[in-house]
Amino acid sequence: MDDPQKRFTELYDENYRRVLAYALTHTEAHTAEDVARETFLIAWRRLADIRDPALPWLLGVARNRLYKQRDGGYRRHALADRIVAMTTNDDLIAWDVAEHVVERDSALTAVAGLSERDLEVLTLVTWHDLTPRDAAKIVGCSTGAFFVRLHRARRRLAKALDNAPARRVRPSVTNVTERATE
Repeated sequence: MDDPQKRFTELYDENYRRVLAYALTHTEAHTAEDVARETFLIAWRRLADIRDPALPWLLGVARNRLYKQRDGGYRRHALADRIVAMTTNDDLIAWDVAEHVVERDSALTAVAGLSERDLEVLTLVTWHDLTPRDAAKIVGCSTGAFFVRLHRARRRLAKALDNAPARRVRPSVTNVTERATE
């Protein structure tokens, strides 16, 4: 494409929401919007360097911008907060409320216990629907190394889910009657 303005407009239209979604998984909304804007400013300046597909390159830039704007331990808990925010009333209707609360709490506990590196690997392939090859470019490793990271992250998540405490939301009838007779 010869017209840089037209190419950039198409690049922006096709990828802005996904870049913003990636940033939102790592930081609060106003910072994520800044990261997305800065990513496309850099894309405009380096338009000739961007190859198809452009998304891995853009997410790599966004990742670098996030590291520069990172604040404390916020990133570790951002994914768990996003999951809580996305829970709807339909989720509650689908299950018994108590069971839903226990399941959600266990999942949030497991996710919150993962490292930033594990969270990033899992979100790139799960939420952003990237291939391991494209995700490897973003995190700066080989495809083989990314597969190893992904496998280990999945294994740690499964272990965390298995070890998540099963909390009782309400006492069972037997517990209440046992206490009453004591």
